[in-house]
Amino acid sequence: MRDSPVAGPGRRLLVTGGAGFIGSCFVREILGRRDGTRVTVLDKLTYAGNRANLAAIETDPEQASRFRFVHGDIAAPDVVGPLVAEADAVVNFAAETHVDRSILEPEAFLATGVVGVHVLLEACRAEAADGGLRPAPRLVQVSTDEVYGSVANGHARETDPLAPRSPYSAAKAAGDLLVGSYFATFGLDVVITRGSNTYGPFQHPEKLIPLFLTNALDDQPLPLYGDGLQRRDWLYVADHALAVEHVLIHGAAGEIYNIPGDTERTNREVVGLLLEELGKPWSLVRQVEDRPGHDWRYAMDGARLQALGWRNRTDFREGLASTVAWFRDNEPWWRACKSGDWTAYYDRQYGSRLANGLLVAELAAGDDVSSR
Repeated sequence: MRDSPVAGPGRRLLVTGGAGFIGSCFVREILGRRDGTRVTVLDKLTYAGNRANLAAIETDPEQASRFRFVHGDIAAPDVVGPLVAEADAVVNFAAETHVDRSILEPEAFLATGVVGVHVLLEACRAEAADGGLRPAPRLVQVSTDEVYGSVANGHARETDPLAPRSPYSAAKAAGDLLVGSYFATFGLDVVITRGSNTYGPFQHPEKLIPLFLTNALDDQPLPLYGDGLQRRDWLYVADHALAVEHVLIHGAAGEIYNIPGDTERTNREVVGLLLEELGKPWSLVRQVEDRPGHDWRYAMDGARLQALGWRNRTDFREGLASTVAWFRDNEPWWRACKSGDWTAYYDRQYGSRLANGLLVAELAAGDDVSSR
């Protein structure tokens, strides 16, 4: 364990993007322990940042006493600087996260994923140069398996070349390279995590599992890209959040740590399991035009993280069942997400695709997900 305030009670964490999907899970897990940790969340509250994700904290007097929310942009130095100066560690979850949206509007991804990361690094560097009594804050950059690009065979390792193929993954890769350069050039205490496809409660319904789940609950079509044989490695959100904390405490400065889910499945398999869990028919599925540059497979090697003593805790079927139950029990939350500008986005992304889509036959023999 590092000899640092990030490991002990009473630590002060700045969590950027802490009202988003994975960031809010991280915050709920940390504050739920009641160990004296204080958390400041900085979030711009774009469509994917949702103050309601933190409602359980803000209505709990004990947790609320150790929590502060700041509405602001990580690309704004005047906002970021004072917050970093107060922190023992910065955990950067802030990102525009959806590949489809990055194809439609790439500029926002560059602003958060590159400019915002640079602002955080400069704020940490200013603290390192200050020469105060306490060390400069450690920065954890939360990244993605998509920076490796499509992995045809084997599993990507942290030392592999980056090969991003979408504006989203390119912005994340650029942020990672910036973080690494500040370790090499300025000696900043930084670590990078790269998580695989994450799912679970509070995920915005633009992503595959919550989109298909909520559409199926409404008996609406499920737009499956191409043949649905793209392969992803699925990671439950609580496992992802806690693995990030594990790296925050135990990771070596300047290192990168993959966080795989160890649950590789095709999109088609995932849809089959989801429909099985919901008791909904395959007739809802539509095969639609694939998105440009769609990576066929993501897969990462997790040996480096396992060497730190980390193991995931949630089986995919268990996590999927919990996710379905949560969305069933929290309809007002996802209805709110699918309101306002959602209709225009959905029509822009899927309208013509669904109009030209095809019914998808049930899983072929030999691809029976119920036996998995």
